[in-house]
Amino acid sequence: MSEHIRIGDIEPRVHYVADGAQTAFTYPFPIFEAGDIALLRDGIPAGFGYTIEGAGKSGGGTLRFATAPASGTDITILRRLTIARVTDFQSNGVLRAATLNDELDRQVASLQEVRDDVSGALRLDLSEPPSGAVLPLRQARADKLLGFDALGAVTVYDRSGTVAAVFPHAVPRSVEDKLAETLTARDFGAVGDGITDDGPALQAAMNAAGFAGRHLLIGEGTFRTAMPLTLPGGAVSLTMQGSILYAGPNGQAALTIGDGGAVRNATKIYQGLRVVRATVSDWTNEGDIGIVLRNMDSSMIEIRHVEGFTIGVRTLGVERGFEDSNLFLGRILNNMVGLDIHCQTAAAWNTSVRYHGGHFAIASSLYPTMSRYGIRFSAEPGAYIAHNRHIFFGPAFELQARDRPAILGVPFLSEVSSRSVIAYGMRMESCSPYAARHTGNAQDHVYEVAWASQGYLVDVSYAASSARVGSVVRGLHQAAAHREFTREIGSVPNLRAAAFRWAATQTGFDRLACLSSNVSGTPTALADYAFASLEDYVLTEGGVILPGGRGLGFVVDARRAKEFALAVDADDPRLVVQCFDGAMNLLTDAGGQLVRASGMSVLWNATARWWQGSADMTDADLTRLQVVRLEPAVSYAIIGIARIGHDYEVRAMRISTDPSVSPPLIYGQPLLRHGARQLQADLAWDPPSIAAGASAQLSVPLAGARPGDFAQASYSLATSGVVFLAQVGAQDVVTVTAWNRTAGAVDLNPGVVRARVVKS
Repeated sequence: MSEHIRIGDIEPRVHYVADGAQTAFTYPFPIFEAGDIALLRDGIPAGFGYTIEGAGKSGGGTLRFATAPASGTDITILRRLTIARVTDFQSNGVLRAATLNDELDRQVASLQEVRDDVSGALRLDLSEPPSGAVLPLRQARADKLLGFDALGAVTVYDRSGTVAAVFPHAVPRSVEDKLAETLTARDFGAVGDGITDDGPALQAAMNAAGFAGRHLLIGEGTFRTAMPLTLPGGAVSLTMQGSILYAGPNGQAALTIGDGGAVRNATKIYQGLRVVRATVSDWTNEGDIGIVLRNMDSSMIEIRHVEGFTIGVRTLGVERGFEDSNLFLGRILNNMVGLDIHCQTAAAWNTSVRYHGGHFAIASSLYPTMSRYGIRFSAEPGAYIAHNRHIFFGPAFELQARDRPAILGVPFLSEVSSRSVIAYGMRMESCSPYAARHTGNAQDHVYEVAWASQGYLVDVSYAASSARVGSVVRGLHQAAAHREFTREIGSVPNLRAAAFRWAATQTGFDRLACLSSNVSGTPTALADYAFASLEDYVLTEGGVILPGGRGLGFVVDARRAKEFALAVDADDPRLVVQCFDGAMNLLTDAGGQLVRASGMSVLWNATARWWQGSADMTDADLTRLQVVRLEPAVSYAIIGIARIGHDYEVRAMRISTDPSVSPPLIYGQPLLRHGARQLQADLAWDPPSIAAGASAQLSVPLAGARPGDFAQASYSLATSGVVFLAQVGAQDVVTVTAWNRTAGAVDLNPGVVRARVVKS
């Protein structure tokens, strides 16, 4: 060798996974001769079929196969030296450096192999002093289990011996006792393959749990049963990781939890309950029930999945009540009644229960002519019927009944005199337009609908047999602000009654400004857009028809209030908003987006100079109720509707805002005359002496007065038999006549004449 081999700090092993084509595999560690290499193929030593290149080189070499190993083969190349002394130094002989280096290199290489072997061995932690962890003698450890005693020393146990938790002071227990801690269905022969009839094994396991007062685990898998199952009340709890597939007789509950009797099922935990019917019930037999929960008290029940029954889950009061418990609901699918809250006897009750979640859904093609219900309150004849204080958090209903008028698909059905049933954050998808149907004397129910494909016009349906009302639907979907904005600042409950003739061809409306989409001239101020009256409005028996170019709106003070809820009873109206600054000057889109609405986009109409909704406000599109949000730059606004696209009738209008502010509704002011049918003016007058039976006249200027208006007049002082009369003789003028009805002349002192005009 031209250079002596060097033994670097390199592990004497390397691993590869063959790809089926590679034949040459390098090894990075040095060897002295080819025999120093050991090869393992998939963990099995292999001594032929390859050659070694690179012996004696410091950088290692190559192992070359004659035939490429199969793809996926684990290749391990190791250095394994023969442990033997191959040199001997002669006394008084020459100590050659090469010979000494070879000897030391072999020792270093051997130590590397020892270190490699030790790294994979069971050994004490470096922080522990050596303690002589020596195996017991062969005779002592034969047919025993190796373990550690309380001091951590190596010891042996009988094969049927004990185990202990790996914590200080844990007490060793027998393996049988430890394994018996959890009672499982498989302990009794249940298979869980979805084919084998596991009914007898499941029932045996449930009987054992009830008799011994144990917790039962039904593990992973599908456990088919051809018989109804009952978990006795003596069982302390149940956990299901798999599911029960019921293929038993009709008219019976697939799984009953609690076997009745005077002792209630109190403080129990039932987790992961999942019961599916092998074939969907025909919904004609109410005995087809997935899970019956009997006489529960202060318990926690988690239902993951119940599918295919007439009644999915029934909570049942029989000998005792069902009360003070928490139910966590998952998928309740394809059942005519998802959850039935039921009493069987007069001595039982069903009250004070909390329900979390729950997805009650029906396949769209399943029994399209049959009604279906998410949650039902019911009782046997003569049983207790005052179910009360049931609280539901976030249930979802997908009952496939919308646009099917022949059937009902209703989230809640109460057939009893239930009290204080409260549902928070309901979701209604493809249901009938009712949150609930009451056929009994239920009252004080609150149904909060967070989302509904039926929109905000969701109601309670009352059957002829129901003699109580008082329940509430809080439809938040597309209408949350209308439910919360309880400060009504403007209301015109009857547009027809609010209309008055301002002039021969012009109509005005109480509290409302008349709007035009094409104001002539160069209007710049609020007074230029809020008209007291306009032509072309068509009055009907029930309201007013808006023709082309016309609108109606509330004028609001928006200096503090920035959100307003507008509600309109009209045939598909269109939202419009005009914005003005603190000086009541018009604001355009030059200031950016000044207006936003809750259910549609709002766009600037440069011709009309207002912000205009992108669509009509309709029930079908869930846009009839709109909330308008104004930017801080807006101090005053006209919020209303206009005729866009087609004529329509308007019957009533209302506007509300946050009750923490109470902005004034602006109308009937000297500079903003809109919205008021009554006009008034005062004028100082020193009447002349009026002879007996004679009269004196005064013309009082009153802007807006028109011939045909009702007119009245009065005097600020005692009139001594002089009667004041008024009429509108000419536009904008009220003629006041003072008539002396006495037998002598009357000379009144100076005073003030007050004239009033009322539009009809």
